[in-house]
Amino acid sequence: MRNITVAVDEETHRLARIRAAELDTSVSALVRGYLRGLARGDQAAVGADALAETEAERRQRLLGEAIDDITDNGGGLRVAAHVPRDALYERSALH
Repeated sequence: MRNITVAVDEETHRLARIRAAELDTSVSALVRGYLRGLARGDQAAVGADALAETEAERRQRLLGEAIDDITDNGGGLRVAAHVPRDALYERSALH
């Protein structure tokens, strides 16, 4: 295996270490995954490890999508579909 030395600014290094820790990996593993994808010409795989969501990010994204769906669809309720209050108390209206 060959070693590669890369110089980055302090902030990039700090953020990369934080992200690697969130993904339970190392900065070297993130760079290695990026370079493997780049060498294969696989654009989808390039940096896939670096772009992986943490569990908390995934939950946040899914919650946001669910809220957007509810908001866009009016909560699944339509005024036209509502039964008038008086009709709810009529037995025939429920069958």
